[in-house]
Amino acid sequence: MKETMASETTTGSDESFKLAVAMALLRSKLNKTSDTHHPPSPTSNSQLLKWKNKAKERKQEIIRLKQDLIEVEGGMHHELLQGSASCRCYFFEDLGKLSPKRLSGEGFDDRFKDVLRRRFLRQVRLKERKRRRNEGSTQRLVLSDNKAVEETEQLRASVDFLVELCDAVRQDDANFASWSHQAVDFILDSINNTLSKGKNIESVEGIIGSLSLHLVRKMCTTLQGNEANHDAQFHVQHLLRKLGSESCIGQRVILAVSQRISLLAENLLFLDPFESTFPEMHSNLYILIQLIEYLVSDYLSSWLKTNGFAIELFEEWVTSILHARKGLQLLETRCGLYILYMDRVIGLIAKLVGQVESLQKLNPNILQRLFC
Repeated sequence: MKETMASETTTGSDESFKLAVAMALLRSKLNKTSDTHHPPSPTSNSQLLKWKNKAKERKQEIIRLKQDLIEVEGGMHHELLQGSASCRCYFFEDLGKLSPKRLSGEGFDDRFKDVLRRRFLRQVRLKERKRRRNEGSTQRLVLSDNKAVEETEQLRASVDFLVELCDAVRQDDANFASWSHQAVDFILDSINNTLSKGKNIESVEGIIGSLSLHLVRKMCTTLQGNEANHDAQFHVQHLLRKLGSESCIGQRVILAVSQRISLLAENLLFLDPFESTFPEMHSNLYILIQLIEYLVSDYLSSWLKTNGFAIELFEEWVTSILHARKGLQLLETRCGLYILYMDRVIGLIAKLVGQVESLQKLNPNILQRLFC
């Protein structure tokens, strides 16, 4: 009896299992048939393909923009615009040439000018932040909401950046060329903008005077017998020459240089020619006189045509040059070339002054000493 009931139970469960499998197979077949009779519409396929293509285009565009950003930020943009956005390509091209045709900023492409300006300011802020951190100061670079004060502070920090950069010219000439070009352009633009607005004039003039003195001192600081440092002299001289395109800077540079010549002439007068420092001072005299000649020949004519030309400052540095010549005259028995080079510079100044009618009203004593 029990065996009969067990066999009936097993038979019933097998039939239920078979029925469930049959229903599953039937449903699967029905689904396949439904898919066959109702394929995806062409409209849905085209929409899907359209959005896939758009996604690929956006992805490619993002990759392309990232590459452009890396090139611009990494200084590789000069490959796109040869000779325009790159700072190293022509800035020091006319090193040591008299009256070059190409001046600072010529041929510079405006498309990258704003990018380079922001990049330079970011570098200045990083340097300034590092310097303040070393000094234990927590003050930020700019604290004032006044735009004029902010521009003056940026100018001051940029000048400090350029002076500090001149210390590293011997370690990395390529880096020096790139950043010094941007520093010169930024300083010239900032000074022009500030002076045109007529605000913070005294602060800007103080910054310019400090810049002139520091760079002239850097130019005269070399190590005897070190060829690399003598090359650095000419690079700093070229920086001063580029900055001198602005009258207020160029005239102060000439004043600082002429005063330095007077000081060196006095020191050489009482110095033993066999002293170890004599060759360095001798070399400095030539590079200082040469810088005056560059500035006068390059820019004096254009300075005289500007409305903001400072006659008082002009009289001051002309007087200083005449005083320096008097000091060099005492060294004529040692080296007559000093006075010959200085006379050539003074003759060039006299020639240009004689061509400008407005300068005939200068101090008669200065004119008499200049033309005698």
